[in-house]
Formats: sequence, C-alpha cells, structure tokens
Amino acid sequence: MNSDKHVKLGNWTAFISFLMGTLIFGMYFLSSNSDLLFVGYVFITIAVIFNLIVLMILMLRSSSDPTNRKKLLKTVGMILCNIPIMLIFIWFALIVIGNMRITFTNATQNKLTDIKILGCETEHIPELEPNESITVWVGITGDCSISLEYFENGILKTEIVAGYVTNGMGQKLKHQIDGIDKDIL
Repeated sequence: MNSDKHVKLGNWTAFISFLMGTLIFGMYFLSSNSDLLFVGYVFITIAVIFNLIVLMILMLRSSSDPTNRKKLLKTVGMILCNIPIMLIFIWFALIVIGNMRITFTNATQNKLTDIKILGCETEHIPELEPNESITVWVGITGDCSISLEYFENGILKTEIVAGYVTNGMGQKLKHQIDGIDKDIL
C-alpha cells in the first residue's frame, strides 16, 4: 500500500468518525432516546480502536517514507482533531442527561401568569398566552419531582409535571398546562 492510499484511509477514517459521531449525537439531542446513548458508547469504543490502528499505521508509514512524511502526519493530525470534538459531544451529552427539557403549552383559554416550575431546580415563566408554548431546561439536582404553580384569572393553581426524576434521567417532554396532574414519569 503506497502512502497516498494511507493518506486516503486516514482522511476517510477521520471524516467517517466525525460524521457518525455527529449523527448519533444529533439524533440523541433531538430525541433524548436513551438507546442512542448506548449506541454512542459502542460507537466511541469501536471508533477509538479503529482510529488507533489507523494512527499506528500512519505513524509507521511516516517513519519509513520521509518523502510523504508531511502528508502522512497531516492526516494523523486530522484524525487527532476528532478527540476534542468527541470530548465536547460527551460534555454536552452529560449536560443534556442532567436536564429535563420541557415544552410547556398553555392549554387553557386564559392567560397564565407567574408560572413557577418547582422541584429539582426552580424556574420561572412570566406569562403564557392561550396555546403559547415555551421550552424550559430544568436542571436535575438529585431525586426530585417537578410541579407547576401559576395564576389563572387571579386564582393560584398547581399541577404535577413529573412525580420522580433523578440524575442522568434527562428527557425531552411536552406538558399541557391545563390544571390536571400528569405525573408523566
């Protein structure tokens, strides 16, 4: 195998690793499907092993081919660029699994005011018009529940959003604010 084929193998390895990692992370971010976390862990394991093998091949080839050493080492650098990208994806995935991303929709016919999201981490929505939606990230601080307290026509109302959440349980949810306890989780 000549050096050009080694460079091509390295470039494809870097590109496919980046593309697959980005695709898995993007699908997880959009869906919060915990099965994709497992897919991501398996992918990282396989990608690390394969990338290390290709790196070793490129390094060995660069030491035996001084003419193409610069091209080969550039390719090594491209593969190594995936490491900080992978660490950023892992860091962001940890943030996502540590938060409930809840889209609240006012399902009443009235404006809701002073909406407090209680439990875990306290958040606040000043007001929601009928059928208006807003997404709020609620940090999971340990074992907790999530409930709402809000005013509808000057009357204080409460409802349960999630009866139990815990660390690492971050999900993407939709909650209709209508005065009825949902206790989704």
